[in-house]
Amino acid sequence: MKTNEDIQNTQVDAEHELSQGDTSNDSATTAEPSEIDKLKSENALYLDRLARMQAEFDNFRKRNQREQQDFRDYALTDMLKQLLPILDSLDRATKVEGVSIEDLRSGIELIDRQFHDVLTKFGVEPISAQGQVFDPSLHQAIQMVETREVPDNHVIDELQRGYRLRDRILRAAMVRVAQNPNS
Repeated sequence: MKTNEDIQNTQVDAEHELSQGDTSNDSATTAEPSEIDKLKSENALYLDRLARMQAEFDNFRKRNQREQQDFRDYALTDMLKQLLPILDSLDRATKVEGVSIEDLRSGIELIDRQFHDVLTKFGVEPISAQGQVFDPSLHQAIQMVETREVPDNHVIDELQRGYRLRDRILRAAMVRVAQNPNS
């Protein structure tokens, strides 16, 4: 069995042998001065390329962030431009004096159609609710009403229209749902 002193002596001998080494191979491990210069210039070239690529990537990242911020800031521009004429119609309607109720109603219906046309153009569609089977992913039940006039778990009426943008729900329809009493 080896003692601690034997282990330490073995380590010292190994270090001593490694540090002295065999000097016969020194000429093979040392490179010629011209080769060293060549490697140094190649190293400098690679470092320069690396620095340039890092700078290009940093510029790309900053440009991409600016473009994304611009997109977020101005993404609604087209939609808002198309909503402005509707706002103009509402402004004109509020300034008119001496209008009959029928004319006012037809003007409001026209503005409502304009507004829905713009929303449809941008992919916003109303969610149908009246008379439909209650679907919690599309409808928000505000009240359960006991009745036999409408089938169980069907929407009786819509209190607030729901809308979806393509396949995503913008707002669920607020509805009252039928609940048939047990007989």
